[in-house]
Amino acid sequence: MRIENHPILGEQKEQVLVNIEVDGEPYKVRDGEMIAAALIANDILVNRYTEKKHEPRGIFCGIGQCTDCVMTVNDIPNIRTCVTPVKADMRIITQHGVGKRVVDA
Repeated sequence: MRIENHPILGEQKEQVLVNIEVDGEPYKVRDGEMIAAALIANDILVNRYTEKKHEPRGIFCGIGQCTDCVMTVNDIPNIRTCVTPVKADMRIITQHGVGKRVVDA
């Protein structure tokens, strides 16, 4: 699910791959790409579930203005994944509701 040869941007260059974890599962993704793009490339389309009706949400605006793509990243809820770059060893969790910060006991 990636555009490798874009009609305007041209052919994509090799990029460094890093390890991340999404809902406990390991993935290798391109370092520095937006989290949402990395997830879509790995067929992960749901970022969160709404609080009241528990409906799935994924990327919508793609520019950080809405909150449809928010996820819990490294124990911090409500991270807009469409504008947050991937870093090695990120722990990403599908968010349910408004998210709650996880605090070490």
